[in-house]
Amino acid sequence: MPDPSTYHARILRLRTERLRELSKELPDSCTDFFRGIEPTTSILTRLNYAYDLRLFFQYMAAHEPAYHDKAPRSWTDADLATIRQIMLERFLEFLNYYQAEDGREFENGNSGKARKISTLKSFFKYLYRKERIPANIAERVEMPKVHEHPIIRLEPDEVVKMLDAVDSGNVLTQTQKRYHKYTRTRDIAIFTVLLGTGIRISELVGLDINHLDFSADSFVVTRKGGARVILYFGQEVEQALLNYLEEREKIQAAPGHEQALFLSLQHKRISQRAIQQLVKKYASVITPLKKISPHKFRSTFGTMLNYETGDIYLVADVLGNKDVNTTRRHYAAMSDDKRRQAAGKVKLRED
Repeated sequence: MPDPSTYHARILRLRTERLRELSKELPDSCTDFFRGIEPTTSILTRLNYAYDLRLFFQYMAAHEPAYHDKAPRSWTDADLATIRQIMLERFLEFLNYYQAEDGREFENGNSGKARKISTLKSFFKYLYRKERIPANIAERVEMPKVHEHPIIRLEPDEVVKMLDAVDSGNVLTQTQKRYHKYTRTRDIAIFTVLLGTGIRISELVGLDINHLDFSADSFVVTRKGGARVILYFGQEVEQALLNYLEEREKIQAAPGHEQALFLSLQHKRISQRAIQQLVKKYASVITPLKKISPHKFRSTFGTMLNYETGDIYLVADVLGNKDVNTTRRHYAAMSDDKRRQAAGKVKLRED
C-alpha cells in the first residue's frame, strides 16, 4: 500500500477521483468495463479510455440520427447492440478534425485515431465477452496505418551545448536571465538527472529528498504502474545533485512540499509542465530544428547507454521498459558515425 502522503499516491488519488466523476457521465457499462480491466491496466490508461468513450458517445448524440440528443448516461446494453460498423467508421473519419463544445479545435493523425479506436475495440470486446451484446462489431473496423516516426535525440555535442547553456544562461533573454541566477543550480541538476539516468519526467517530479542515497549513488523512483525501483547514477549526476541540495537546504518549502526534491520559484514541488517549458526554452535555441522534450532526453540516454554497453537488455531494464523489442526498435538504431563509415566502404569504380 503506497504511503498516502507521497506525490505518486496523491496523483493516483486525483486520477481515481477524476475517473469516478467521468463515469457519472457515461453508461453503466463503461463503469463495469473500467472495473473489469482494472487488474491489467493503470489508472491513467482507464482515465484515457474514459475521455475517449465520452467523446464517442457525444459524437453519436450529435451526428448519428438514430441517437440524436441521447445523453451518454442513458445508454443501455440494448442501445449498444444497435450500433453498426459503419457508425464506428464514420466516427473514425470525424476524428480527423472536430470542435469541442467549448469551441476548441482538435485534429488527429493516424496515431491519435488508432488510440481512440483501440479504446472502442477494448470496450466492445469486453461487452461481447460478458455476453452483453450479440456481436463485437468493433473488431471489424480497420485500424489506421501508423507509420513509425524517426527517433529524435540529442547528439553528444548537443548534450554538451545544452548543459553549457543551462550553466551559463548566455542563450537567455534579459528577462529570463533575471530568474536564471535563482534557478541555475536547480536547472543544471534537473537536466543532468534527466540526461544522465533516463528517468521519466513523472519520476523526476515525484522525487523526494529522502529518496536519495549518496552512499550508494542511487535513488528510488516510482515507475508507471506503481512499482518502486532503485536506480544508480554516476559522478556527474551526483555532483549536480549535491550542488543543488546545498541551495535546497536554504529554501523554506511551502506547506505540503517539504520533502519535494525539486521546487518551483513558489517553493512548491515543480510540475511536469514547468520542466517541459524549461527544456523547450533551451532546446529552441540549441537545437532549433529538433523538437526536443524531456522524453527526448530519455531517448538520448537510452541510445548512449546502448552505444557504450551494447547490452539492449540492460538498457530495457534501466529504462523500465517491459518489452525489450520496443527498446531495441527505439535505441538500437545505427549511429551516424557508423553510417558515415559505411558510405566509404562500397567502391563503384577502382581508382
